[in-house]
Amino acid sequence: MQSTANEDDKRLEVVDLYDATLGDLAAAFDAGTLSAESLVARSLARIEAFDRQGPCLRAVISLNPQALETARALDEERARQGPRGPLHGIPVVLKDNIDTGDLPTTAGSVLLAGAIPPDDAFIVQQLRAAGAIILAKVNMSEFASGGTFSSILGYSRNPHDLARSTSGSSGGTAVAVAAGYVPIGIGTDTGGSIRGPAAAQGLVALKPTRGLLSRDGIIPLSPTLDTAGPMARHVQDLAAVLGVLTGVDPADEGTCASEGRTCSDYTRKLDAQALRGARLGVARDFAGADADVDWVFQASLDALQRAGAQLVDVRYPAWLLALKDSLFDAIRLPEFAPHLAKYLATLGPGHPKSLDELIERARRLPAGVGASGTPNPGRWAQFEREAVSGPLTDYRYESARVHGLGLVHSVVTGLMATHQLDAVVYPTAIRRAALVAGHSADPTGPAPGSAANIANLSGLPDLVVPAGLTGDRLPVCLSFLGPAFSEERLLSLGYAFEQATRARRQPVHAPGLPGEAISRPRDRSSSEATRK
Repeated sequence: MQSTANEDDKRLEVVDLYDATLGDLAAAFDAGTLSAESLVARSLARIEAFDRQGPCLRAVISLNPQALETARALDEERARQGPRGPLHGIPVVLKDNIDTGDLPTTAGSVLLAGAIPPDDAFIVQQLRAAGAIILAKVNMSEFASGGTFSSILGYSRNPHDLARSTSGSSGGTAVAVAAGYVPIGIGTDTGGSIRGPAAAQGLVALKPTRGLLSRDGIIPLSPTLDTAGPMARHVQDLAAVLGVLTGVDPADEGTCASEGRTCSDYTRKLDAQALRGARLGVARDFAGADADVDWVFQASLDALQRAGAQLVDVRYPAWLLALKDSLFDAIRLPEFAPHLAKYLATLGPGHPKSLDELIERARRLPAGVGASGTPNPGRWAQFEREAVSGPLTDYRYESARVHGLGLVHSVVTGLMATHQLDAVVYPTAIRRAALVAGHSADPTGPAPGSAANIANLSGLPDLVVPAGLTGDRLPVCLSFLGPAFSEERLLSLGYAFEQATRARRQPVHAPGLPGEAISRPRDRSSSEATRK
């Protein structure tokens, strides 16, 4: 019997907090069964339960002491005038190389302990303006390079298997989202540093087109290759936050390339049938390293075909695969010292002002750094390599940046155009997350041999979606590499794959806590219903 409208209004369904989308949270806010304050309190309870006790995931470097107060103010604002948008009252974590004017930004290093930048990064301004609550700054590979280890906090631990790597360099961001501390996290990616952690923890993540997001207020590793990007547990949540983060920023001229090529709502074209008729290139170059990953990759291809996609085997030129890592280093290493110095100049007195000063301070700490941290000889030794990598006027750097990047871009876009592809798919990480045997041996980003840095060298967007599990129940993810500024199309393809496979799993070391479930009206919003 059809229930009446009034009866439907009174009916609620219970949703596990871990599985709740931003749409579920918004519906609960609207129904009065959830508040931003109670949501933040639940986030803090999960951090209390899992971050320094229990499995000791060690993702959080610093908590925002004003988070609950901000949440209460946003609840009052919602009651007066309604929500600002999908992020109103939503707690978010930031990788600790993204500036916040009210919290330290350390790049995971005791060498920058207590450093508070003069203002928020542009993308943080966008988040706050949308009503997001900056809950915490989280762990990372120190200065976004080297192993997944920082002198501020040491290792973060993978909530799927505590003996496994989180990957880097945005490992703490991935842990916080995977463990259910928050629905959304923001990381940075220079050669796979968002996508590697997403693959290790089984998350949705995006390395966007070069120029789509501002780099202002982000501690640089290599501005030519750096970008910020979001992580989430659901494609539609990732799409919602991406629309908030975009925008032309006068402080970053690179964002001029995105003018007229973005949208404010990347959820608008999410379609569970988007794979029908899509042409996808299958990059077979990245199989053969892990039989379980290969099996999940093949199962993913089968799922794509069942959903209506046309698959075309493609191969990158052998010279590109052989040279891409050397080309990456030829750009990445020389850019660090001069651009870091520009950033350090914005900090107050008492903080290092150059890479040479960082090296000098690190050399004073061979035996330890006291109770506030732990030595990181692997990363500090890399400072020396960066310091002697040559000036930006060196012909080797200039030729790599001016000609090498254009060459990679031409090859990848030419491959897509020749085969009329919507995207190229490949296993995000060619091996399951590694056992943590020593941070100096643990690479940043996906394992060597992956395709991840092709996206950075070409400047193209790369979407990561959970695809399945290995025999020991470790996540495997599928990447969708697309043409420049094709994020809307990639998100729709990823959404269709997500809905067809539903491969994401909650980590065994971050289970639900009592009282976490939320209640929301049973009927889904019309915007969600149109995507089913």
